[in-house]
Amino acid sequence: MCGIAGFFNHEELFDLNEPKYSKILNIMKNTLTRRGPDDSGIYIKGHFGLAHCRLSIIDLKTGHQPMIKNIGGHEYAIVYNGELYNQKELKDDLIEKGLPFSTASDTEIVLNGYIQYGPQFVEKLNGIFAFAIADGRNNRLVIFRDRAGVKPLFYTIKNNTVIFASELKGILAYPEFEPVVDKSGLNEIFSIGPARTYGCGVFKDVNEVLPGYFITFQNGETLPKCYWKLKSRPHTDSYEKTVEKTAFLIKDSVLRQMVSDVPICTFLSGGVDSSLVSAICSKELEKRGERLNTFSFDFVGNSQNFKSNAFQPSQDRPYVEKMVKFLGSNHRYLECETKKQLELLTDSVKAHDLPCMADVDSSMLYFCSVVKQYNKVALTGECADEIFGGYPWFHKKECFEADTFPWTMDLTPRKELLYDEFLNCLNMDEYVSDSYHRSIAETPYLDGETKEERRRREISYLNLKWFMQTLLNRMDRTSMYSGLEARVPFADHRIIEYIWNVPWDIKTKNGVVKSLLREAGRPYLPEEILFRRKSPYPKTYDKNYESLLKKAVKEIMSSASSPVRQFLDIKKVDKFIESPSDYGKPWYGQLMAGPQMLAYIIQIDYWLRHYNIKVEL
Repeated sequence: MCGIAGFFNHEELFDLNEPKYSKILNIMKNTLTRRGPDDSGIYIKGHFGLAHCRLSIIDLKTGHQPMIKNIGGHEYAIVYNGELYNQKELKDDLIEKGLPFSTASDTEIVLNGYIQYGPQFVEKLNGIFAFAIADGRNNRLVIFRDRAGVKPLFYTIKNNTVIFASELKGILAYPEFEPVVDKSGLNEIFSIGPARTYGCGVFKDVNEVLPGYFITFQNGETLPKCYWKLKSRPHTDSYEKTVEKTAFLIKDSVLRQMVSDVPICTFLSGGVDSSLVSAICSKELEKRGERLNTFSFDFVGNSQNFKSNAFQPSQDRPYVEKMVKFLGSNHRYLECETKKQLELLTDSVKAHDLPCMADVDSSMLYFCSVVKQYNKVALTGECADEIFGGYPWFHKKECFEADTFPWTMDLTPRKELLYDEFLNCLNMDEYVSDSYHRSIAETPYLDGETKEERRRREISYLNLKWFMQTLLNRMDRTSMYSGLEARVPFADHRIIEYIWNVPWDIKTKNGVVKSLLREAGRPYLPEEILFRRKSPYPKTYDKNYESLLKKAVKEIMSSASSPVRQFLDIKKVDKFIESPSDYGKPWYGQLMAGPQMLAYIIQIDYWLRHYNIKVEL
């Protein structure tokens, strides 16, 4: 995978001052080097400036970017971050149309496709991507993002110049951009976070390209275009046909996403999602006489410290051992130490350029850095729960009936540490309610559905648009921070489209959570793995970790230079620190409870300080 950045102004000729703008492009590019440490390049021509850093996965020798083509006397250039999973079909069509190819890269397929078909060519792509095309013929910049939002892309407009980058840090590196967070951005951090409203870049005037959109910048206009969205249709397949189609789509997605010129591996937790992806990969590699590398994650001391609760009923290790034996994979058990988990809280902020999922994120950052020592590409089981209805809030009555986000039904824990004056200024309840109801209003219903069926669609829509995006962001930033490409076969748009319209009584036949996915996986997995009760990504239960967090927060509160202090009530913080932690009552998702609130405060303080952020209230 890669990192992209650049700028465009339809009135300014950047090559008239090439030294200045080359320097800016190089600075922007260098901030993204972790996404692509293998190669890099810049392009300046007329109104365009593009930058690229490359992680070599496909076409290792001739895939240099920015890629430039001259067709019919007009110049086109592209910077591309992604992987295509239907390359052959696309390339065969373009060759038939007479488009020339000089590389084996999917970047050239995308650029030729744009030249032949225009921006609508994106509708033909099956893959994960974010890319920008400098169209010299029409004097326009067009930026694109994949349907599910797997790959990130942000932009802003400053003094009529469009500035874009894979990560916020690329925009922050632009010399005229000042990092400011206003009331809306602070609500994103304190009221919504670590989630983020889709389309919002948190920093003032920064936007995110929405999944399934491309944006054309031309003649001073910003023209967003939705090329893909969910559509509700009657489901006419029988139960047996639904299982058959689901099984085909999953297998086809995994096999397509195994395409790579470097060896692949999988993350293996012993749950049904990652086990199914690993089993399909293992069988395919077996045909080639190869053995799959698998990795599992846990924390030092968790065998002694683990405490079962409603959200985390069991440890992964026993199930991982069963799957490793079943697959015959080359497996590595990775463990994160408490100290490392704490140290990497700040690196996680630098990976996201925002506060994130605290130690849930920092531990994944560590695990990905270790996996990268063995493999460059990993397939994961991410997104299956959002698509197939695996989370508790799909099933609990109180979640189903809540008039708010089901993974954050009570804002009280978020308010416990904040100054009353700041709370009154934020209007957290109103901000969250408005965000929630905007999404509910977008839900594509089907005529004739019952009230209960409509609510099922709403819960599913919220998960796809919100919770899945948070986890995709986590997976992208934590993996790419070490130059590891993490792929998500379940996020294939064909799977999302099909399962969206499958009735709930088929998805959860006989009341079994994710029964459709389990039935689709029968040819690949043993019964005890197929019907294991869901247990999320592990977290540490080490009390020493919590002690270290408390110490760090006390140091923050005792320092007059700590920027987060302007929002926190010292007496409330002291009371929170002295109170016993409840690991079984998360304030976000399934994992973020008392200790993670302390870790999140540490991240907010570091974020404000590291990026020298100006606060506007």
